[in-house]
Amino acid sequence: MTSFADLLVPIAVVAVAFVLLLGLINMLRGGSPNRSQHLMRLRVLLQFLAIVVIMGIIWWRAA
Repeated sequence: MTSFADLLVPIAVVAVAFVLLLGLINMLRGGSPNRSQHLMRLRVLLQFLAIVVIMGIIWWRAA
């Protein structure tokens, strides 16, 4: 049986990868620098949330 915690980590990682790919596509197509900056900030935020989720799950399982 898969728990909710087991689903959170892949969702967080896929969200970060998706935004990273959007940023790379925008950069390779010569898109708007403002959009690139927005995507970079969103990626950093999602990476922070992914780390918080992963650390929270590790802490929860160790308890």
